[in-house]
Amino acid sequence: MTELQEGAPLIAPSTTDHPLYDSVVEACKTVYDPEIPVNIFDLGLIYTIDINDQNEVRVIMTLTAPGCPVAGEMPAWVADAVEAIPGVKQVDVEMTFQPQWGMDMMSDEARLELGFM
Repeated sequence: MTELQEGAPLIAPSTTDHPLYDSVVEACKTVYDPEIPVNIFDLGLIYTIDINDQNEVRVIMTLTAPGCPVAGEMPAWVADAVEAIPGVKQVDVEMTFQPQWGMDMMSDEARLELGFM
């Protein structure tokens, strides 16, 4: 486990200014938690989308709970969705439970869909 640097954010910022960023977000929105009828991006399970100059994508994600029945499969679903984007050279999906996911990480759309608004 890597030590967090003092003052470093728990969730690393995404590369939102990269030309592929919006496509990666859209790809992530095609992946759903089988137990919840909302895509994993709007659920807040995608913490960081990092894209370098070689169009290599690193996605840091979590699950709603560590014991999620699809824990072993979901990173591959995300990798498959992102790898299908034209121009993406490589995809690495990393799982983390720091910080732990909470309902406050959901988008307004997800809260509305699930009846929390």
